[in-house]
Amino acid sequence: MSGYTAGHGLICFCCSLIFFVPSCNAFYDGISEKQERNDPQMFDQFIEVQDVVFVIQSQKNSYHTHRAEQRRTELLHQAQTLNQSSPDVVLLHKLSDYDGNWSILPALPRLASQYCQTSLWIVFLEEETNVNLHNLLQVLSKFNTRKEWFLGRPLHDDEPTIIHHYAFSEDPSSFSYPDFMAGWALSCPLAKRTAERVNYEPPKSDFTIDLQHEIALYIWEEGRGPALTVVNEFCSELQRLSSTGDCATTINTFLSACGNPVQKEDVFVAVKTCQRFHGDRGHCQKTFAILKRFASGVVTQAPWLLIVDDDTLISLPRLWRLLGCYDPNEAVSVGERYGYGLSRDGYSYITGGGGMVFSRVAVQNILAGGCGCHSSDAPDDMVLGMCLTTLGLPVTHSPLFHQARPQDYVKELLARQSPISFHKHWNINPVAVYQHWLKEPNQRRAHSLTKTREEL
Repeated sequence: MSGYTAGHGLICFCCSLIFFVPSCNAFYDGISEKQERNDPQMFDQFIEVQDVVFVIQSQKNSYHTHRAEQRRTELLHQAQTLNQSSPDVVLLHKLSDYDGNWSILPALPRLASQYCQTSLWIVFLEEETNVNLHNLLQVLSKFNTRKEWFLGRPLHDDEPTIIHHYAFSEDPSSFSYPDFMAGWALSCPLAKRTAERVNYEPPKSDFTIDLQHEIALYIWEEGRGPALTVVNEFCSELQRLSSTGDCATTINTFLSACGNPVQKEDVFVAVKTCQRFHGDRGHCQKTFAILKRFASGVVTQAPWLLIVDDDTLISLPRLWRLLGCYDPNEAVSVGERYGYGLSRDGYSYITGGGGMVFSRVAVQNILAGGCGCHSSDAPDDMVLGMCLTTLGLPVTHSPLFHQARPQDYVKELLARQSPISFHKHWNINPVAVYQHWLKEPNQRRAHSLTKTREEL
């Protein structure tokens, strides 16, 4: 989830100013690709705003759409300040009607065909990515746009992890993938070739779990394609730090623009466990029983429903803050988003282990839409994902929910979060994990936060 003519003209114009270089081709032919990667400054060009298309990895939800529009407005304002033309800024959720565009590869053919005829770069940003447009243009000017480039701030695993299917298990740190929040970029030659490849060679796995790792794997193509090129100016530092003067990008903290937390009475918590039904009621049947009970209004009138597993660790105060961002009058479904079969018109879903949150409106729509379990032990989160896709209701991603344990994620990413949840008690001390990662300062004892019921 290609501008050759313009780029070549700019490059040749630069070459004509250097009297000791016979021709542009001679200039390129005299430099090896290895030298070019090590010293991209050799290829200084005049990259302008109109040479770049910005893709904001936006979501179909009023809060997230507003955040993406803010980012777009800031880019346009900076371009005006630099006395340059307004850039193309694409909100990814508006690119087409297909909900799976968030996984980038399905969107790449359309992006390449629409924008790489006149642009040289596609730069991807998240809602929290701040851009210093002047610095970014300087960075991109250092790279030969006739080549394939995959630029970003590198992340790597310290140990094999389940969310990356234990890839590179012998040496996890040998493979780098981009920190999406810091921004990342594809040169148009690479974007066009990758877009063509998507049409005949989809990703090997049907599941989209950690997009930034999977995109890097697909582009790398088992060594046949380019690896990630490190760009230190793509910064993961927070915008407020004073040492970010050379950065092309910085980041905001997630939820920086949210309002007041919801009240604790506004969230009804349902845990999928009950000894009476362990033998004959599967996950899907349990979940739909919870949805029906919640929608009936008999147990609660709360506008929000949280469904968790009995081995989910969760911070309710942080969840209350998160939900302050969303309108309960919308059909909101939020959690950690995964995808299944997105390269062939698949669907998105919220992973159950990290916690699934639904507005009352979303629950009512799910039930009114006739959704149900094809078997009692069907994977409830995936069934709900198919249902939401069929009904045209968005699945909203929050990086604060986690399907796995803390050690399964990159420390650098967790360090700038206030996580809401983790999942699984395997090979960890769950109390210690909660104390370290999820407990709020001066938090009251857990039993005083909520009341419990033995309902399901």
